[in-house]
Amino acid sequence: MPKITVLPHPEYAPEGAEFEAPAGHSICEALLEHDIEIEHACEMSAACTTCHCIVRKGFDSLNEADETEEDLLDRAWGLEPQSRLSCQAIIGQQDLTVEIPRYSINHAREHH
Repeated sequence: MPKITVLPHPEYAPEGAEFEAPAGHSICEALLEHDIEIEHACEMSAACTTCHCIVRKGFDSLNEADETEEDLLDRAWGLEPQSRLSCQAIIGQQDLTVEIPRYSINHAREHH
């Protein structure tokens, strides 16, 4: 099973985290199953950007983003080339290192 390393995040994973997750699950499902309460306002239906994550290692092992996801990512806060919606990023066979951005679009609105 691939190992998922979550980089430290002040709210969701202050110490960071490391766990194994089955291939075929989404990154969002894996995070939630391991008590990392990443936002997922649309209930994982690819209709928002609150579960945006940046895949620092293993990006190419994920399924390819579809057009809907690409369009949504254009609106995500802190977009990077390795950005994915964690609800749409399906874990492959490689280990992953995932960074949850400091803010989601909801946080950015609330705090500015």
